[in-house]
Amino acid sequence: MTGPTAPEYGPSEELAAAELIRLAWDEDLGEQIQHGQPGDLTANSLIDQAAHGQVDIRSRNGGVVCGLPLVAQLFIDLDPLVQIQLHVNDGQRVDEPTCLATLAGPVRSLLAGERTALNFLGYLSGIATQTDRHLATIANTNNIPQLLDTRKTLPGYRRLAKYAVACGGGTNHRMGLYDAVLIKDNHLASRGNPLEVASAITAARAAVGNDVTVQAEIDSLEQLAPALDARPDILLLDNMTTEELVLAVTIRNKTAPDVLLEASGGINLESLAAVAATQVDRISVGALTHSVPNWDVAFDWVD
Repeated sequence: MTGPTAPEYGPSEELAAAELIRLAWDEDLGEQIQHGQPGDLTANSLIDQAAHGQVDIRSRNGGVVCGLPLVAQLFIDLDPLVQIQLHVNDGQRVDEPTCLATLAGPVRSLLAGERTALNFLGYLSGIATQTDRHLATIANTNNIPQLLDTRKTLPGYRRLAKYAVACGGGTNHRMGLYDAVLIKDNHLASRGNPLEVASAITAARAAVGNDVTVQAEIDSLEQLAPALDARPDILLLDNMTTEELVLAVTIRNKTAPDVLLEASGGINLESLAAVAATQVDRISVGALTHSVPNWDVAFDWVD
């Protein structure tokens, strides 16, 4: 089992998870969850309250694990009597079906939390695995670019989805609108000139200072030279062909080598290697979070 070093599952992730866990209990257990008693009509009808059991959480195939600290947080919140033993760490790649964790405790609580735990673990591991797959396609590229996520995440999942991208070896773009400037086409259009990017870069820099990253999006080589002259930190080259990307890199190297170039727009597993070969510094891929196959994980009861 190998893989990138996982980022810290810290207070920000715990806080984001706590809100999602609360919503999950509300929608799955309803108003019946009171005084630590899960509102699972089926289990409560069939399982004695004193019954204890043990389950293994197992992956059904290979991939990159993400979400185990959240699963532990979830069961601690549901029932402190559930004991949790993690066998792997977030960010580890497993190459075959593997026991990821073992849970032991009241059977009613294990059953009540099963689907919610697997939903979180399957979704976040799916993001980490998808990120890892994308990185594998450019592993042999000369000057491997950073692979970045986007803001195309489900509401409420932003922090955890980006944590999953990092577990898969990717790099996080800005977390939201509040922590970096990214001047896009609609910002320019709303200012009355959809092609005038240089003045927008200058205005943004004056407003936020030098400690905040200023990035601007362009979609044609006509905008490149003026944008480079304005010296943003990063230029996002949106929906450009590989030939245009190569030319943009050449121009940047001659005139503004300190400005990073980022390719974006419809990039997928099939096109990623060709884009990386253009020598851009960064590639952002929305599919890392918005089009993710669920990773197959399951509860296996231990006799």
